[in-house]
Amino acid sequence: MGIDPGTNVMGYGLLGINGKKPTPIVLGAIELNKVGDHYLRLARIYERITGLVDQYLPDEVAIEAPFYGKNVQSMLKLGRAQGVAMAAALARDIPIAEYAPLKVKQVVTGNGGASKEQVANMLCHILKLDKEKLPAMLDATDALAVALTHFYESQKPAASSSAKSWEQFLKLNPDRLRK
Repeated sequence: MGIDPGTNVMGYGLLGINGKKPTPIVLGAIELNKVGDHYLRLARIYERITGLVDQYLPDEVAIEAPFYGKNVQSMLKLGRAQGVAMAAALARDIPIAEYAPLKVKQVVTGNGGASKEQVANMLCHILKLDKEKLPAMLDATDALAVALTHFYESQKPAASSSAKSWEQFLKLNPDRLRK
């Protein structure tokens, strides 16, 4: 499950993995701008993320890390929203992975400066999504991009930085040997 945190709109997207093939299950956005009180928005985020987790039972949750902006108050609110979404997943013992927006864009489009529209278009291409059926809010496709990034990153073999040679690597990783 991927989450694009926000205090006005929070995107979510779930991928199913069949072998090594990711397949979109659901994507959408939680609209929070009609909830006036910031603390009630946080409660709504917790409620909705918990509901999605209970409904779809994801194995892992990947969440986009807040980007650093000039407005400290906005950053604080965004961090709270992210923390509440993380707490909802952790309350169900689901592991969390975090990815910077630049990393997500780089992994999905090959360009860390890609626009939300470019991310959505690339997701349509990679996951065979119908552009006409995408949610209007691009926070949903951003969340699906976070989930896809986590899928790709979790497919990479674990690196051993302490090994200086293949011989050392094999000694440090005996479970990697084929018998």
